Amino acid sequence: MNVMKTVHPVTIYHYDAFTNVAGKGNPAGVVLDADQLTAAHMQQIALDVGFNETVFVCTSQCADFRLVYYTPGHEMNLCGHATIAALTCLLDEKRMVGRTALTIETKAGVLPIHIEQGEQSKRNITMRQDEPQFVPYTGNRGQLASLIGLTEQELHSNLPIVYGSTGIWTLLVPIARRESFGHMVPHTKAFPEYLLQNPKASIHPFCLQTVDPTAFMYARHFSSPYSGTIEDAVTGTASGVMGAYYLTYMEPTLTQASFLVEQGYEIGREGRVKVHVKRPEKGSMEVNISGTAALVRTWNW
Repeated sequence: MNVMKTVHPVTIYHYDAFTNVAGKGNPAGVVLDADQLTAAHMQQIALDVGFNETVFVCTSQCADFRLVYYTPGHEMNLCGHATIAALTCLLDEKRMVGRTALTIETKAGVLPIHIEQGEQSKRNITMRQDEPQFVPYTGNRGQLASLIGLTEQELHSNLPIVYGSTGIWTLLVPIARRESFGHMVPHTKAFPEYLLQNPKASIHPFCLQTVDPTAFMYARHFSSPYSGTIEDAVTGTASGVMGAYYLTYMEPTLTQASFLVEQGYEIGREGRVKVHVKRPEKGSMEVNISGTAALVRTWNW
């Protein structure tokens, strides 16, 4: 893509989300004051940055901010770790002094945000996600396992495989043991050929065996080939879907649950997401995730 750069340099902030340690967690690019950028500019910036997502902070007519998300390959409706990164950047740049509540406009809807202010290491940002949706997977289990380098016997025998979304669709694949995660190899280009119900979905294997005894779920996240990336280190939206999955398929009588999800160990970028899910009304579910982010560096595009 050949896009003429804007007259004024665009400052890009690199944040690592779902961690307080630079070099861990999930990297995201953040661009503030992005109203002057066209969709083509945003796509080119995201491609040049090369992270799984870059987020652009714009003005909004219906919320405090409008967030626009791009992978190197296409625009996204929502992104958890980039949202945490963007809001941390706004805090660092003194754009939200004293604020504890606000709203963000996204293509997944207008979503509420709660902020626990304080020293950077003690900050905590909570974001609401969209109402969860699930669609049962009807494909071949053995072929699905082979897509991520596993055998069918390594899949969990009792938990269902489902497409889930709280703003972005991913295929939730329960795995029996954590040891399987170390030899997973995603055959990314073949995903659309086998994920016929949702060819643009990512694949999100998870299990109930963790490294940290205070965590409850463990995961990896393999990107759709359309995104231009291979693996997301620590995924906010997929972690939220895991919370909704827990109340829907594992503990359907519970009204709420809170737990930690850990991810990123296999690629040396471990991080943790706090997940909070509850049923405020019969037939609905509220999904929130919480986390922090650390500034790594800035540069001009």
